[in-house]
Amino acid sequence: MEWLLNKIQGEQSVRVSLTYSQQKKWLGFLFSLPALLLLFTFLILPVGLAFVYSFMEYNMLNPAAKEFSGLNNYTRLLQDAAFYTALKNTMYFTAVVVPLQCAVALGLALLINKKVKTAVIGRVFFFSPVVTSMVVVAILWTFLYNVDSGLINSGLNFFGIPDQPFLLSENQAMNSIIFMSVWQGAGFQMMIFLAGLKEVPETLYEAAEIDGANAWQKFLNVTLPSLKNVTGFVLMITTIQAFRLFIQPYVMTNGGPSDSTKTLVFMLYENGFQFRDVGYSSAIAVVFFLVVVTVSLILKKVLKQ
Repeated sequence: MEWLLNKIQGEQSVRVSLTYSQQKKWLGFLFSLPALLLLFTFLILPVGLAFVYSFMEYNMLNPAAKEFSGLNNYTRLLQDAAFYTALKNTMYFTAVVVPLQCAVALGLALLINKKVKTAVIGRVFFFSPVVTSMVVVAILWTFLYNVDSGLINSGLNFFGIPDQPFLLSENQAMNSIIFMSVWQGAGFQMMIFLAGLKEVPETLYEAAEIDGANAWQKFLNVTLPSLKNVTGFVLMITTIQAFRLFIQPYVMTNGGPSDSTKTLVFMLYENGFQFRDVGYSSAIAVVFFLVVVTVSLILKKVLKQ
């Protein structure tokens, strides 16, 4: 009889625990429901609609006249010289700005990682451009790059260097945007590197000093290996941010001169919101998505190796 009562009580306790577990799962789902709805509304649904509209002839001014066109938008994209120019500009910007910005960020992190009173001031000084609106920063640097009255040309003239066209030159416009972007964004990566440096055990540096290692050897054999995971994360997010280049060329050059600063995102915006060609801009968005995913997967594989 006691054996039977114990078995019944055990089954009841299992039922109660299972019910409680299910309650926790439903409660967790309810708490995450607002975030899931936002994720679906602003990410999953737009991506799905972009894929669908990329197979349609769809003008924003005449939405009732949209019709299925198959692969016409993709065929048109592959035959569009402006697409290859935008792709080349995007890849060039990414290939230059990612290693340069990460190197500057690591250097700044090493600089302000010293235990001195001015380290806090350095963090604020280097991080302040990150929290400033990119539009404001772009307008400011447009004035700095001004050919006639810009501060940069005034400084160059002081050293006997003639005025440079900067944003007005096909050869200098993208490099000028790269320089400004590195200055504006390095503070964000700097803070991530700084957090990684705080986690490096001091005993490793002490052991290196005992072995007679100098500062450069400690950096190569202690600091860099300890920041391997942090460096991979920084490279990944910086690459994705670089592919999204839009505000700088939109504000500073409007994609010019001669499309030398037009990027894939700028081309997407131009066709979608200026020309109202939703179908073609959706095809650009799909191709852009595939390019970013492909580059991210390649970078992830390289970083693992």
